[in-house]
Amino acid sequence: MSAVMHRAKADARASHVTVGQVRHLPGAREEIDCSCGMTLTNGPHWSLDEHIRLHRAEARYLALSEVAPAGMPRLIPVGPERLPR
Repeated sequence: MSAVMHRAKADARASHVTVGQVRHLPGAREEIDCSCGMTLTNGPHWSLDEHIRLHRAEARYLALSEVAPAGMPRLIPVGPERLPR
């Protein structure tokens, strides 16, 4: 992995950590905040842990996509217009 891609992955990891404690809500709902500002929750068919893992994986994917060399083959094509800013 190039230094640029390694740094992007490390930055994504550092920018998406859970903060505070899990809040237990009525109806078996749970939520926790991410350091990026998003609130992560469980749902009817996924656990809070699964949401945390997906959120972190998406953050790493987007960070790597932004710095990947042009023309690198992708499973999911991501054009500049689709990346969050």
